[in-house]
Amino acid sequence: MAIRRRLLPAAALALLLLFAAGAAADDASSDDAAGAPPSPGCSNKFQLIFLQVKVKNWVNGTEGTTVVGLSARFGASLPRNVHEAQKTFSMLANPLDCCSNLTSKVTNSIALATRGECAFTAKANNAQAGGAAGLLVINDSEELYKMVCSENDTSIDVTIPVVMIPQSAGKNLKDFLDQGAIVEVQLYSPNRPVVDLSACFLWIMAVGTIVCSSLWSEFVACEQVDERYNQLTRKDGPNSGTNSREDKEIFEISAKGAVVFIIVASVFLLLLFYFMSSWFIWLLIVLFCIGGIEGMHVCLVTLISRVFKDCGQKSVQLPCFGEVLALSTGIVPFCTVFAILWAVYRHSSFAWIGQDILGICLMITVLQMARLPNIRVASALLSAAFVYDIFWVFISPLLFHESVMIAVARGDNSGETIPMLLRIPRFFDPWGGYDMLGFGDIIFPGLLVAFSYRFDRAGKKGVLNGYFLWLTVGYAVGLFLTYLALFLMDGHGQPALLYLVPCTLGLIVVLGWIRGELPLLWNYGRSENLVEEV
Repeated sequence: MAIRRRLLPAAALALLLLFAAGAAADDASSDDAAGAPPSPGCSNKFQLIFLQVKVKNWVNGTEGTTVVGLSARFGASLPRNVHEAQKTFSMLANPLDCCSNLTSKVTNSIALATRGECAFTAKANNAQAGGAAGLLVINDSEELYKMVCSENDTSIDVTIPVVMIPQSAGKNLKDFLDQGAIVEVQLYSPNRPVVDLSACFLWIMAVGTIVCSSLWSEFVACEQVDERYNQLTRKDGPNSGTNSREDKEIFEISAKGAVVFIIVASVFLLLLFYFMSSWFIWLLIVLFCIGGIEGMHVCLVTLISRVFKDCGQKSVQLPCFGEVLALSTGIVPFCTVFAILWAVYRHSSFAWIGQDILGICLMITVLQMARLPNIRVASALLSAAFVYDIFWVFISPLLFHESVMIAVARGDNSGETIPMLLRIPRFFDPWGGYDMLGFGDIIFPGLLVAFSYRFDRAGKKGVLNGYFLWLTVGYAVGLFLTYLALFLMDGHGQPALLYLVPCTLGLIVVLGWIRGELPLLWNYGRSENLVEEV
């Protein structure tokens, strides 16, 4: 069990660091950055919150699945409300790529065209000259392409809406039209709310997890759980001379361990980037389930033993395991079934609840097992994580042509995504989707916040003259700044540690320097050898 005590927290921290980046949003970069100059008639604001389009469709009067498209940098703007959008017949363009004058009648209809060799503005001009009320461009892949103006487009006079739709959706509409079906479409672009309540709930979940983890030992465990047991393995009694702190399976992170975490996480992230596949993500799902089962088991044993004190004292003999807590024999199967059900139904609309429960339990458990001994080690770990996060989100596109962190967080083309995230649906967003936060964005600042609470308690500091309250507020402010930056930067994925590290590590360093306690914080516990160091 000593090997498990060392490896489980270390492996968990390395995996959590992989996904320390903030929620990866859709690409909403400016076409100016792509080299397309602004010109008259080509001035639609290029942000996904303005250019995403919902394409409702009816085939022979039967409503089909609504398609999400992307509007062009040019052309008419679409109504924001579905009730203001007109239902219009759709017809195939002839020629189909719409690169020359149309020979088919598309008057007052939405022309459906494919990608071709000509510019998007040329397609739009030809469709408009043919009397079309709008143009749907079928992309040659599922990814949507930015329809911007070229350098030769010095003046654009497109007055119809132009929208690109994915290949599969466009092919379905084209097949229906080829078969002579009557296809009607309705185009509109609903507004996204400036702030969705899901972001507020996620903020509360993250801050609450850190606070709960910091206070867990004193106010939840309350030393009521029998420390003779390591949940599934019996330990010696309290009078055996064994150090009680060792019984808690605590290990301290070292500066060397912080460097190892960074190296392991970087290598694994590159492996995921180059060899992303459903089986690779399934491996992460299995690892997440194992960690979630362990975390949920520890949390439930502690909570139940806190309420029913006798439950933490009774043990039974099991083959291979020996003497174990009787309570664990019922909780472990429950946690296992819970994790399996989540894995089976992970694509359902309610799966985020199970993922968040398993994730929060895992993070609470890791924060109980892994500890920072002082600010010296905290500076090494959080500074390394700070650089790691920024590099793999912002700098990696210069080397790998796209952000490695965001590409990995997005998952593979089969629809599988990494599970090491807290996520919650955007309840009031007409576009749906999820707000997400990587486990690393909670774990790594959480280690420092938990250290500040232990430091305050050891020094018998009050709430205001201690560090725990101020670091908790600092983390909350840093997370708020992360979402503010996500909004101000048009949905670009943000490295949350860019904001969280200065608001936590920077804050405790400044406070310690002002109070004259920085040397004590820096070297705290170095003369003690109470717990094993990695």
